[in-house]
Amino acid sequence: MKIEFAITDEYIELIKLLKATGLCSMGSEAKQAVEEQLVKLNGETELRKRAKIRKGNIVEFQKNTIVII
Repeated sequence: MKIEFAITDEYIELIKLLKATGLCSMGSEAKQAVEEQLVKLNGETELRKRAKIRKGNIVEFQKNTIVII
């Protein structure tokens, strides 16, 4: 599923994005997903829980694609 997510600030942290989109219900679930290398940022596996996600970035998780607008 493709999700378009608009941010108003300069960036959003990766684990906060996963919670805000509803793909993870809790912060601990989001952290675990990153630790288990299940999240990709712009096609590359992302290991930083607090990676700064900015407009134009693409995050992939569990067959979902999040496009930051």
